Amino acid sequence: MAKTATRSRRKAPARGKSRARSGGGLLPWTVIGLAAIAGIAAYDNWKSVKPMLGRQPAEVMREMAQEKPAVRKDAPPKQVALAAPVPKAAPTLPGPLPPAAIPTPAVQPVKVTPSPSSPATAETGTAAFGYCGQGAHINCVGDGGVFWYKGEKIVIADMASPIVDRARCDDERRVAFAGKARLLALLNAGPFTMDAAGKADPSGAPRVVSRDGRSFGTQLINEGLARKPGGAGGAWCAA
Repeated sequence: MAKTATRSRRKAPARGKSRARSGGGLLPWTVIGLAAIAGIAAYDNWKSVKPMLGRQPAEVMREMAQEKPAVRKDAPPKQVALAAPVPKAAPTLPGPLPPAAIPTPAVQPVKVTPSPSSPATAETGTAAFGYCGQGAHINCVGDGGVFWYKGEKIVIADMASPIVDRARCDDERRVAFAGKARLLALLNAGPFTMDAAGKADPSGAPRVVSRDGRSFGTQLINEGLARKPGGAGGAWCAA
């Protein structure tokens, strides 16, 4: 029993030496492995590591401190300023609509028709007269006692004159031509007045025509180119 105990005691130091030898043998390999890993990492990040090698250690540490600021756990979270809401513009209400255009009927040309003047009123007339022909009678002289004014047939009521187409002799025809020419001259001499002397009928509107108070009928009678109404019809023909 004593021999076995001494043997075991003698063997104990040998185990400690082996452990120390094994631990001493792994340390170099560990250093070599870390160096290899560091070399690989440096090779992979050579572009970022190379500028740092040329600087001072203090500058490198300052940049690293600036790039990665320490974050305090007890620091309150940063408050993010919220943008103020933009007020929406009020919808514009449509203004009053303009009134719709009122269609106006097209003006139709009105045909001028002669209307007989009222018997109770006097009418002043003026126009450029000529002799009546085969066309429309507007302002023209038919014979010594008949003319058209604005399309209306006027018969001088206070005289009677011969008619060219109904003359029974040369003297009556001559007087008819002269009376026609004289009436044309009187009408073209200036404004004249027509006073109603009865109601209009198909034969014409009876009027007393005058200028400055002098009747055209009285002038033609005094000049021998007309006669009073109701006189003898053959006074211009020789017996």
